[in-house]
Amino acid sequence: MPAHPSTGIGRRIAYHRSVARLTQQQLARAANIHVGTLRKIERGARGAGDGVLEAIAGALGLDPSLLLADRAQASTRLQQAIPILSAAIAAYDLPDDGPVRPFPDLRAAVEDAVTWRLAAQYVRIARELPDMLTELFRALQIAPAHERRDVAALVVSACRSADAVAYKLGAYDLSARLIELMRWASPQADDQVLNAAVAYVRTETFFAAGTHDRGLRALEAAIDAAAPPDRTGTMAARGALHMRAAVIAGRAGDAAAADTHLAEARRLGDQVPEGIYAGTAFGPSSVRIHEVSVAVSLGSDHVHRALEVAREWAPPRDLPDERRSGFYIELGRAQLWAGLPDDAFESLKVARRIAPQHTRDHRWVREDAATLRRLKRADAETLTSFAEWCNAT
Repeated sequence: MPAHPSTGIGRRIAYHRSVARLTQQQLARAANIHVGTLRKIERGARGAGDGVLEAIAGALGLDPSLLLADRAQASTRLQQAIPILSAAIAAYDLPDDGPVRPFPDLRAAVEDAVTWRLAAQYVRIARELPDMLTELFRALQIAPAHERRDVAALVVSACRSADAVAYKLGAYDLSARLIELMRWASPQADDQVLNAAVAYVRTETFFAAGTHDRGLRALEAAIDAAAPPDRTGTMAARGALHMRAAVIAGRAGDAAAADTHLAEARRLGDQVPEGIYAGTAFGPSSVRIHEVSVAVSLGSDHVHRALEVAREWAPPRDLPDERRSGFYIELGRAQLWAGLPDDAFESLKVARRIAPQHTRDHRWVREDAATLRRLKRADAETLTSFAEWCNAT
């Protein structure tokens, strides 16, 4: 297990521990490490291996990348994961022999991966998913008839978590392959709600290719094929598809379609509690966030709609970190277009505090940070530091 250099890590851990109002003994107990180990790390007398770093971060409720002394380490580790993930899925239908954990253990492992995805903890996903996917492909091959549907659903969910890393890093070919694997496994799960979730994720391929019109048609076909919205799960599934359709309609420049889908998403969202349904956050707050997404997707002439939402509302803390940070990233773009650069920078900093990996690897963040840097050449050191952190040029 590699040990990260001690420079900076101990100081960061001590800072976040003080923010959390924990003693060294309390944090060590929560992280299941010896208090002497924690003391040495905090004073820089020793480094921290991946396992220790992740245990401390988990006890603090943080992503491990926040504790790394060199933030570039997180990006490097993610980039290194791309070929490993690619190799893991290459032989999905011909997995090597090996151990397979009991189904409850597999389910718990995949649930952890979903939690990491929703929290934008991509380093953890990159570390765990290659072996997990290989094991799941093996499990699907040998699953008895009564478990096959459930194992197939786990394969879909795990592929979606892996796709979060691939897509955010711009590895669109790998992302498309993972989505095709989801489409291969989903029919074996025989679950219409899961099928809708796969259609939701498939939209990434249209975003990546810039074929927004075709993406809108694909989503509208998925809405037509979705289960009737006669219970909470099916209402959420259909509502999520409408949310996604509203955004891609905005990217296609079809304001009427965007408004129609957003209105339907709002109607369905008002009928279900905010929650995670088949791996997708949906409910009134998620729809409100997508109002900002749609306004930004439609372009600078519509930014007033985004600013109106933000004036009277902010995403609640119990929403997934990835979704909350996305709200502030898109709000920042709207504020920049509206001639509010200081507000835009504040929004980007909030996004970074919520989900640093999601923010750092977001193309819009790099573009907008570069623009802010050009607009405010004499600005404080913090703007330059932020731009360098997200590799803005």
